[in-house]
Amino acid sequence: MHQLKHSTSCRSFSQLLSDLLASVEETASLSREAESRQEIFAQFAAFLEKLTPILKELKENEIMDTQPIRKAVKSLEAGIRRARILVRNFNSEASLTTIEEAIHDLGRCLGLVLLASLDVSVEIKEKIGVLHKEMLNVKFLKSSDAESIQSSCSDAKSTSISEIEDANIFDIEEIVSQLKIGSDEKLTVALSELRQLTRDQLVSNDWIIDNGIISALLNRMATTKHEHRLPIILVLRSLAAQNDENKEKMADTEYLTTVVKSLSRDAEVRREAVGLLLTLSEVQKVRRRIGKVQGCIVMLVSLLNGEDPCASSDAAKVLNALSNNTQNVLHMAEAGYFKPLVQYFHEGTEMNKILLATALSRMELTDQYRAALGEQGIVSPLLQLLFSVTSVLMTLREPASAILASIAQSDCVLVNKNVAQQMLSLLNLSSPVIQYHLLRALNNMISHSSATKIRAKMNKDGAIQLLLPFLTEVNTDVRTAALNFLSNLSKDSSADLVEQLGSTYLNIIINIVSSSTTEFEKAAALGIISNLPVHNKQATEILRRANLLPILISLTAEAGPVTSTPTRSWLLESMAGALIRFTVSSDKKIQRYAAELGVIPCLVKLLSTGSLPTKARAATSLAQLSQNSLSLSKAKSSRWSCVSSSSAAFCEVHDGHCFVKSTFCLVKSGAISPLVQILDGKEREADEAVLSALATLLQDEIWENGSKAIEKESGVVAIVKVLEVGSGKALEIAAWMLERIFRTENFRSQYGEVVEALLIDLAQKRDPTLKPTIAKILAHLQLLPMQSSYF
Repeated sequence: MHQLKHSTSCRSFSQLLSDLLASVEETASLSREAESRQEIFAQFAAFLEKLTPILKELKENEIMDTQPIRKAVKSLEAGIRRARILVRNFNSEASLTTIEEAIHDLGRCLGLVLLASLDVSVEIKEKIGVLHKEMLNVKFLKSSDAESIQSSCSDAKSTSISEIEDANIFDIEEIVSQLKIGSDEKLTVALSELRQLTRDQLVSNDWIIDNGIISALLNRMATTKHEHRLPIILVLRSLAAQNDENKEKMADTEYLTTVVKSLSRDAEVRREAVGLLLTLSEVQKVRRRIGKVQGCIVMLVSLLNGEDPCASSDAAKVLNALSNNTQNVLHMAEAGYFKPLVQYFHEGTEMNKILLATALSRMELTDQYRAALGEQGIVSPLLQLLFSVTSVLMTLREPASAILASIAQSDCVLVNKNVAQQMLSLLNLSSPVIQYHLLRALNNMISHSSATKIRAKMNKDGAIQLLLPFLTEVNTDVRTAALNFLSNLSKDSSADLVEQLGSTYLNIIINIVSSSTTEFEKAAALGIISNLPVHNKQATEILRRANLLPILISLTAEAGPVTSTPTRSWLLESMAGALIRFTVSSDKKIQRYAAELGVIPCLVKLLSTGSLPTKARAATSLAQLSQNSLSLSKAKSSRWSCVSSSSAAFCEVHDGHCFVKSTFCLVKSGAISPLVQILDGKEREADEAVLSALATLLQDEIWENGSKAIEKESGVVAIVKVLEVGSGKALEIAAWMLERIFRTENFRSQYGEVVEALLIDLAQKRDPTLKPTIAKILAHLQLLPMQSSYF
């Protein structure tokens, strides 16, 4: 008979003791209920009852979980199983010696526990020691009846446990019947009996096969209640461990589907089911069928990533066994497990690489999957494929470049040194399709916030010069990818960007802005322009002569209330960034040129329709224009002093005649209200730019009128909000503005109490930058003397 192995290696120490306690209690109960030789079995039950508290103390003591203790406890568990079978099948032909031997056997097992218990308390050791001696020394008194029994058995076979198989003959047919058609209650009993029979080698494998036990178990598992699945799987595991014939009996697709469904059950069932699959996967025929069961690989990957270490370990082993099939490897990749696939890229045949690379390049990879691929070292073999000159592997260059482009969206690719330089070196040597993927990959790499060093290295190595020829590429995809890449790369090279581009490529970029049919290309081209140094007059003049400004104004006018998309947001941000250079306060001539073309209404429109970065850039342009409004307004007023002018042109803030196109006045342009609304929002990214624009209304000569204009649009409350939740430069500007506003008695009485607690809190923080300004505000509110040390 083959040796049966019941897998308990995955049980926790607590579970091991719990199982043993349950077995002890069951055996003790059977002993008390035994009708024959009641006195003997009562003594046997008493020994078991003494064993119970010892086991409970071991269970509660976590430091007992050591390998020697586990081994000893398992031997005790096996002894209890043998004793239970003996009690259940005791008859008049069995001798008292058999009972004595069972107790002695338990005593020896308890001795093993005692020897292994190095760290246990002295009290527990004493309890174990006493019971150990009692069990070893037990000897039942032999009455005349007992002696006659012993005499009648002298010529019989040995009375060891192996004879119990014969005693069970009367129950076997009933067990088979209940396994197949029995009620739930009877199935429970039949499963318990079968487990004992298989665990203790009391039935042969031929009997298992002849009676169709395996198919009966699998059929019942598919239809029975939840509580029966675990014992069924446990029996199946022990049977599968016996031989390959049993494994093949379980290889029917319908049966395997039943087992796979158990991977989604509760923790214990999942753990045993994956253990069963691991045993079955030892046979190639069965292994092939496991991989074909729908959902199997997905559930195995889920267990692999789960919290149960035993189930995870077994799932990894099953997946490893299934990875000899490339179709299985692809299913694993689709489920987010890439280790086998990466292994094929390193060691697989050329045909395997072609199959896997092609399939992977077509997969929609999540951010998590991209990161996983990058972390497992797939970048290196992909680069090797890109540089390959083998005719067969050259067909892999396109999918390899596509995979790199996808993986590069995760910053894990940045840990691979010189990857960017290697891809750049391939640009001019590749087909348009590969160029497109490489440009996407490079752009994805430099777009990460942690890619500063890589961007600097690329710029130093002349990447911009390498990219410029692609701006005239007839292939739209390649040209757009190059523009996008150049737009991101130029953010860190603004100092010498004008020289690198020159008038030729600047005009090419402007032509793309005016003629391209896609918003994405326009946004990328304008992104490059917005990265040019704002104060570089050479660049401004080239852009002016190429009529970029009318193009920008036209594009802004066309940007109606369309549903915002990432590309539309990027386009507006790039447009607003490009407009900043046409509004610099140091060049009134270029400001006048821009205003006459109608740039100010466009900027005001962007305050309401663009993203927060767009609003910040538009506010910056308006601030630059408004800085000169006071001087321009005075000049206009003196010019009109002898001629009557429309009262509508008079500006109470600048105390003169203002016109949007000639004095760039925030009041007349209607910009104050949308600027204040931005401050009222939850996001703070545009605060500094918006406050800088509003602050131009509080210049020395006009601060009082400017305060009234700001307050009229609920601007004081918005400024106080920034003072409460803002940071950095925005906080400084808000404090400066509030100090000027609170010079007016009316505003002090209206808002003083509201802001009092906030100001005191800011003062107590003693921020060295804000300290003098906050002190002045507190002095205005008569909360601090003008001679205070805060000044």
